[in-house]
Amino acid sequence: MTSLDPVLDKDGVRLTVEDAVATVTLTNPAKRNAQSPALWRALTEAGRVLPGDVRVVVLRGEGKSFSAGLDRQAFTPEGFDGEPSFLDMARGPEAELDATIAEYQEAFTWWRRNDLVSIATVQGHAIGAGFQLALACDLRIVAEDVQFAMRETSLGLVPDLTGTHPLVNLVGYARALEICATGRFVHAEEAERTGLANLVVPADQLDGAARDLAAALLAAPRDAVVETKALFSGAVSRTYEEQRIAERAAQGRRLRDLAGITD
Repeated sequence: MTSLDPVLDKDGVRLTVEDAVATVTLTNPAKRNAQSPALWRALTEAGRVLPGDVRVVVLRGEGKSFSAGLDRQAFTPEGFDGEPSFLDMARGPEAELDATIAEYQEAFTWWRRNDLVSIATVQGHAIGAGFQLALACDLRIVAEDVQFAMRETSLGLVPDLTGTHPLVNLVGYARALEICATGRFVHAEEAERTGLANLVVPADQLDGAARDLAAALLAAPRDAVVETKALFSGAVSRTYEEQRIAERAAQGRRLRDLAGITD
């Protein structure tokens, strides 16, 4: 992506904007873009400061790995500087623990806003929280060397950063359970075959493929894309008849808009 003055650059996250395309980059390749509460807060802030004319958000990681997941320092007694360790959090009141996890999840929720289409470009390792961050996006372009894995269960935990819902929707209950319960790697061929990946390309073509996809997404009128995304994102929870009704309502809005009719 074009190097631009960042809108935000802190705690391992950089946000740049070029016209209607924003790029969020994980910027700690020395640690394989390992994640921390500070990084999650920076991701949440990136979503909040996006200019209103942004239509496509590209998520990428510097270096050989997209994100190797949660920084294991979180499980040490010391934790991160200025942060309670996860062990201390676990010893506190349940309501506080629940509220803290909910705050962390905010870094993973805004990518599916109906006014945006988000694209994760994923190379190398996407482990645990890294896998879930890729799943938070609408679309995924992956490199031929990609290695997805959900290792939380192997650590005695569960995936809790919003990854379970999209994973089941993409690959089905049985495969999602097997991937998470075993912690095994999912490579590029399987990712594309099962719907985890929209496209597989050589690693050096990731940014170019994202630019091409962003351009294709921008070719359609914004309101039509917004309505279409809302239809598909809501389809999972609607019955067939409810979806028919939603389609009619959305099309009615589009036709009235094209005819210049305002309510």
